[in-house]
Parts: sequence; structure tokens; C-alpha cells
Amino acid sequence: MRFGITANPHIPTAMECATKVLTKLDPYQEVLLESDLARALGRKGIPLAHMKADVVLAIGGDGTILRALQLSDSKVLGINSGSLGFLAEVNAEEVDGYLERTIRGDYKVEERMRLKVTVDGERLFDCTNEAVVHTAQIAKIRHFEIRLDDQVVERIRADGIIVATPTGSTSYSMSAGGPIVDPHVDAMIVTAIAPFKPASRPHVFPATGQIHVRLMKPKECLLVMDGQHESSLKGNEDVVLTASERRAKFIRFRDDFYRRVEEKLSGQ
Repeated sequence: MRFGITANPHIPTAMECATKVLTKLDPYQEVLLESDLARALGRKGIPLAHMKADVVLAIGGDGTILRALQLSDSKVLGINSGSLGFLAEVNAEEVDGYLERTIRGDYKVEERMRLKVTVDGERLFDCTNEAVVHTAQIAKIRHFEIRLDDQVVERIRADGIIVATPTGSTSYSMSAGGPIVDPHVDAMIVTAIAPFKPASRPHVFPATGQIHVRLMKPKECLLVMDGQHESSLKGNEDVVLTASERRAKFIRFRDDFYRRVEEKLSGQ
């Protein structure tokens, strides 16, 4: 089996776990290291986007896992090396046993929808969690128009608009008042950030539709994809979001989505 490993080399706990994983796998499996991690370990590496691995081990927090899913179409096993990682499947201290199960193929692959993001017809990065269009200046609101296909859904003044997947419904969207959506459902959740109109409520749309986010008056904004990539907008673009043909592939050993939600919401 060919493993890829990605981790932030500037985070000591991630480096400690990556070293432990490498020691276990290196003698028996083919291992590819992402470039930055490889340099920190004095090894030869390869960019994550060029890595052809059966399984990518994403060691760190949710940001590391989202980045792995964004740059790779491989199956991803999230290994939490710090605080509660909502997307991680295993913790660093229990990784040995789960690596053995992965090598044996004793796991399930859970596929989840991603968002396809295009701006004026140009495709940008797919998102596992969310795409956010928000103001480029602090304390400045914008007047947004939200359309589903050709139908105007809402015109609203707000700090920004979040378009999330069910996976991302427990992240930024939830903190802005959006609903929790089971990840087995294919849907898109649109939530306004600090809407000026108190009666505004989030919307849940079918993944077969196209969501258009436009500004009523052109003003500078930022488009942020999974918290990993930013794209500056002049404000006259048509930002279109729909379900991607590329699915996120998580390695799972258990089905415990609601336990994770309970832990996250209780702060345990």
C-alpha cells in the first residue's frame, strides 16, 4: 500500500505524530511525504497535489484535513494531533492500531459531497466545508442577492454569505446560526453572516441546483474556500456554487457523527 503523509512542520505535536507514523510505516510500506514535511525531516518529498497515494494521512487539525481533501482525490485518514478535530477519525495516541487496520483494509470509505466553486465561469478550488463571500473591509456590510438557478431567493444586507456542505454545517455555518445537516444528505446550506434584517433565516437547497451569489452594487469582497484559499472580488462577478463531481473520501472505522456533534457542542 502506498501512503502519503501531510502535516504542518511548524506544529510540534503534528511533527511528533508524523515521526511516529513514519517510523511504523517506513520499513514495510511505500511512503510519500509532502514537500514541507519532508524538508523538516531531511527527506525527499513531493507536492501534495502530485501525490498518487492509496491513502493520505492528514496529521493535525481540521485545517490540515481540509487542505488534504482540497489538493488530493485520495482517501484521507484524519489523525488529530492537537485539540478536538471534528473531521479527524483517530487521535495521535491511538494511531498504531488504526494504521494496522488501514493496511489490512479493515475500514469503510465515507464519501461526502464537495462544492464546485466558479467565478464568472472560471473554476476555483472545490470545498469540503464551505465557500464564504464576505466584505473586504471590517465593519462594512454588503447588499447580496442569492439566487437558486434562475429564481431570486433573497436580497439581504449582511457581512457575508456562507454556502456550506452538510460536512461544513457544523463549522462556520453553525456559528452563524445555520442548521446541522446530516452528512449523508446532499444539500447546500446558505447562511448570512450578521444579517441586517433580523428575520433572515438560513436556507437549505438541493445539491442538484446552482446557487448564485451576487452583489447588488459592485464593492470589493473576498471569496474564501475552506479557510485555505482566498480570491479577491471586485463585486461584479457571478459566484456560482453547486455540487462537485469530485467527492471527499474519508476513511472511517465507526459511524459516530452525532457523538462528535454532542462532544463539540458540549465543549468536552
